[in-house]
Amino acid sequence: MSTVELTQSGPVAVLTLSNEYKLNALTMAMLEALEAHLARLDRDPGTRAVILTGAGPKAFCCGADIAEWGDFSPAEFARIWVREGHRIFDRLARLSKPTIAALNGHAFGGGLELAACCDIRVMAPRATLALPEARVGIVPGWSGSQRLLRLLPEPVVKEIALFGRRIPAERALGLGFAAEIAEDALGAAQAIAAELPGLSPRANEITKAMIHAAAGEDGAAAIEALGGAAAGASADRDEGVAAFLSKRSPEFNGQ
Repeated sequence: MSTVELTQSGPVAVLTLSNEYKLNALTMAMLEALEAHLARLDRDPGTRAVILTGAGPKAFCCGADIAEWGDFSPAEFARIWVREGHRIFDRLARLSKPTIAALNGHAFGGGLELAACCDIRVMAPRATLALPEARVGIVPGWSGSQRLLRLLPEPVVKEIALFGRRIPAERALGLGFAAEIAEDALGAAQAIAAELPGLSPRANEITKAMIHAAAGEDGAAAIEALGGAAAGASADRDEGVAAFLSKRSPEFNGQ
C-alpha cells in the first residue's frame, strides 16, 4: 500500500514516501497522509526538524502516479489533483520547523516540486532532477513553474521543463539547489538535523518566517504571524484576555 511513513528519533521526524514499486509516485492517499503528518508535527514542540525521503535505493519520488489522475476530466484534474496537491505542498513549504529533503534517488516532476518545498536538500550521487511533464502532455502543477524559479535560474528550469534534460547531483550542488552530496543522503540529513538542538527553536521559527516573507513565500501570513507573536508577548495582551474573561473594561498600559 502506498503511504507516507512517520518515524521519530528524538527531536527529528523522518517522513518516508513509501510506494517503492512505483518509484514512490505520489497517490492521493500519500498526499493526504503527508498533510496529516505535517499538521501534527507543526503542533509538536518536541519536533525540531523534519526530514523527507523516499523508500528504496532508486527514487526519492518520480512524480504523481498517472493511474491516480489519468481518468480525470480537465475540471477534475485542475480542481482535485492540481489544487489539492498544491495546497498540501504549500503546507510543507510553510512548516514552522526546519525541513530537509534527503534525495536518496531521482526526483522527477512532483518529486522535484516536493523537494523544492523543503528548506535544504541533500542528494545521493546517483540522484538526478527532472520535470518530464511534457512527455505525458501536461505541465508542472505543484509549483514547478513558480517556487522552483526561486531556487534555480530561469534558463535551468526551462532546460529541464522544455527540453526534458536531467540535472545530475554535482550540477545541482553547483547551482546551490543541493546543500551537499552524500552516498547516504538520509544519514547526511540526519547529521545536519542533529545540530539543531544547539539552536533556539523560536529564533529559527521567526527567522524562517522572515526569510519566507522576503522571498514571497506566503508573505502576508508570515507578517501577520510575526505581528501576532509580538502582540501576544505583551502585557496588553494579558490584560485584554483577563478583562474579557472577567467581563470588565481593560486597563491597557502599552507594555
